[in-house]
Amino acid sequence: MADVTIRDPQPVPMLDFSRQFAILRQEILDSIEAVCASQHFILGPQVTSFEHAAALACAVPHAIGCASGTDAIWLALAAANIGPGDAVITTPFSFFATVSAILRCGATPLLADIDPATFNLSAASVEEVLRSTVGKNVKAVLPVHLYGQCADWDAFAALKRNHNLLLIEDAAQAFGATWNSVPAGALGDAAAFSFYPTKNLSAMGDAGLVTTTSAAIDDHARVLRAHGMRRRYYHDEIGWNSRLDSIQAAVLEVKLRYLPKWNQQRRDHAARYDQLFHAANLTASNVSEGIVLPITDPRAGHVFHQYVIRTSRRDELRQYLAERKIGSEIYYPVPLHLQTSLSQLGYKQGDFPISEAAAHEVLALPMYPELREDEQQTVVDTIATFYA
Repeated sequence: MADVTIRDPQPVPMLDFSRQFAILRQEILDSIEAVCASQHFILGPQVTSFEHAAALACAVPHAIGCASGTDAIWLALAAANIGPGDAVITTPFSFFATVSAILRCGATPLLADIDPATFNLSAASVEEVLRSTVGKNVKAVLPVHLYGQCADWDAFAALKRNHNLLLIEDAAQAFGATWNSVPAGALGDAAAFSFYPTKNLSAMGDAGLVTTTSAAIDDHARVLRAHGMRRRYYHDEIGWNSRLDSIQAAVLEVKLRYLPKWNQQRRDHAARYDQLFHAANLTASNVSEGIVLPITDPRAGHVFHQYVIRTSRRDELRQYLAERKIGSEIYYPVPLHLQTSLSQLGYKQGDFPISEAAAHEVLALPMYPELREDEQQTVVDTIATFYA
């Protein structure tokens, strides 16, 4: 009898920048060369052009480019005059910048638990905080549109009306997402976007954006991003150096033209993952019985920055995939209230059980527009083999 060689599955990278660059290579290089020829490297005409295009895409009158997504959150808060004495409610299940930007403003972060289905900040949990003894100084709520799905904006808009709050969107992962057909960036008083290279709309380095419908917030953000200057060397207040450079803006404007197509490809990939997991009989409604697939609220236009499953055997599965060169990532392994550097907030293990459970169960699978169908099949087949 002939020997049979059982081969490992093909490698599937978590993300492959080279595929997108191969498609856009000449357009991107031409845009960079134009910046070099202009010699306007910081806040040049390319920045103004991208700001106009981004504002149009987000259906807002104002968009302010800045140096990073982290700076964008800080700028959105500070430009809305949130500072010492104010409290801001946000989620413990997010990237660190969501809370660190609040602290950078001099405000106090207050946390509320998440919705178990979407992982987004729960408006009901926020209302509990607002009605508690610590809720009296709350000036704003900062929901995160996690993984590319907008938070329940109907519920947050009701909170805004009932409690006279500002709503600031952390839309770092959600450029192109919608809620009831309204784009992320146009839902709140202001919004913050990140263009970190892994994002759906990605720079070739760090870059960020603030959007707003408020002329006052727009004006204030532009002053703050340039050391508090309206006139060169005349500083009206203490701002920061958070200017968007022209090369990043030029690259982003090229990519923005393709983003609707790319986001649709991500939605198509998510639907295909769903089909493959169901066909493999791997899915369940709770993690004790199998894999829980991502849930999309019917009011949301999800852009699937990440495709995130839940499993009780997350760490074992991730190791199994890594051994077979299949990418995955954990967003996020430690909730913010359990981060060592945030211990001064006074929270402890058990305070946010839904966030803590998610941190032990979530696993992001390969997701980007250029991902191939055969690669998705490999991912799901390998997971099926693990469970078998």
